[in-house]
Amino acid sequence: MAQPGDALLVEAADHDRRWLLLVLNAALATTAGLVLPAALANTVDMALAGRLDPTTVLWLVSLVSVEVVGDAIGVVLAAAITARVTAWLRHRVSAHLLGLGHPSPFAAGDAVSRVTGDSAIAGGISVILIVLVVTVVSSVGAVVALALMDWRLAAVFLLSVPLAMLLVRTHMRLTADDVATYQNVSGELSARLLDAVSGLRTIAVSGTAEQESRRVLRPLPTLAAAGIGMWRTQAKMIWRAGLLLPAVELAVLTAAGFGVVAGRLTIGDLLATLGYVALGMGVVGQLPALTTFARTRASATRLVEVLDTPLPRRDAPPAPASAGDLELHNVTVEGALRDVHLRIPAGTFVAVVGRSGAGKSALAAVIGGLSTPDTGEVRRDGEVGYAFERPALLGATVGESIRYGADAGKRRVRAACVAAQVHDVVVRLPQGYDTPMADTPLSGGEAQRLGLARALARDPDVLVLDDATASLDMVTEASVDKAIEAALPGRTKVVVTHRAATARRADLVVWLVDGEVRATGPHEALWLDPDYRAVFTGGDV
Repeated sequence: MAQPGDALLVEAADHDRRWLLLVLNAALATTAGLVLPAALANTVDMALAGRLDPTTVLWLVSLVSVEVVGDAIGVVLAAAITARVTAWLRHRVSAHLLGLGHPSPFAAGDAVSRVTGDSAIAGGISVILIVLVVTVVSSVGAVVALALMDWRLAAVFLLSVPLAMLLVRTHMRLTADDVATYQNVSGELSARLLDAVSGLRTIAVSGTAEQESRRVLRPLPTLAAAGIGMWRTQAKMIWRAGLLLPAVELAVLTAAGFGVVAGRLTIGDLLATLGYVALGMGVVGQLPALTTFARTRASATRLVEVLDTPLPRRDAPPAPASAGDLELHNVTVEGALRDVHLRIPAGTFVAVVGRSGAGKSALAAVIGGLSTPDTGEVRRDGEVGYAFERPALLGATVGESIRYGADAGKRRVRAACVAAQVHDVVVRLPQGYDTPMADTPLSGGEAQRLGLARALARDPDVLVLDDATASLDMVTEASVDKAIEAALPGRTKVVVTHRAATARRADLVVWLVDGEVRATGPHEALWLDPDYRAVFTGGDV
């Protein structure tokens, strides 16, 4: 039965056509494997007759060599193909997840599970299909070889085929649901675990470790049941196959024994018969591979769920008059902003203020292009730099982390760190800007300033700071503001803040209440409103 991910698997297999080399290599190795029992039979018959033909022995050795070398080449090719297809799937899924924007419809842990685990499993589609096809070809070839020796042997063997096919079909049917459940619950478990890891300090402070553990592990019984179901089905099939194989061997060998007695077969043919029966029953021996195939299809279905999720419309709005200008018209973000209208001229220092939950970060995300409004339009032009309250510092070294995503040389990186008041911290590190991030202990304020330096290194026309200086004291924050103005004169700056001193330095304050713009204007003018003062003093609105 077709599944949603099957088309993706076809596309993935077509991405790296080195599987044709794998097929050629498998054909050579399979042919050698099919000829080998007959060659071994000839050699045994010659040895029993008291003579030894060097050509026959050399032929036997050549066949063994081809099979062994073919297996080795197959392993290398299979690994290379799987790695390349996996990388392609991960790139495609990651790009689509990034295109979906923030917030994503897929939980972070679940998205990671799909990009890593599901892509790796689906990436092996070419290899697993070739293994299964080669097994079927070997089985058919083995039956033909038995028929060439004595049609009675093939007839006896073919009596087992319906039962073997029934085992395979039953295995695939019983495994499908458990495999799909296992993959989905694995993603859910990853999502819960990532949430818990992100909030470790909060969990520790609140003393809710036990409750959080129960929450994270709640899907575990379902996962265990699916896993047990898979292994139980596989175990049942394996012991049935384990009984079927010796029964078939016994039946065919009995027929071969009668052939030896009747003079139709030799002792060597008896030995060859044993080898061909084992090859003929190869499909039943590949039940674990069939389970892997089922997991591959289930993983592809999970990837297709991401790829089939429509990207948000990103129609390019008309650009503003000059770089740094910002215009928002009727911008609404469900659950965060309602009908926001703003006009911010280039070079303006804007402070966005409001109580917790007012929509400050949502507005900053829309202005910075991190999220797309559900309705309305945002007009901006020029490069945007974005700094966060808790920056994720990506990159192997401190310098690489600062230039991450920007075409910035050492001079610009250094200037950005000077402006962010973090250069002195970096140069005191053991290797300065070349110090590995893993070996760089940072306070919250130092991490924020490195994140700010990363935004400045982009030389942006619009700089968006989402509480990016919250861990700095007011004196340091004011010093950083002056340094930024000196480093990036005339640039538009949008700062989410909860400090009155920062709002006082701004040219324009945008005051948000429950997702709506309550008022805009200079801090001094808004300060006359007691409700505005309550934003900073903590009083009731």
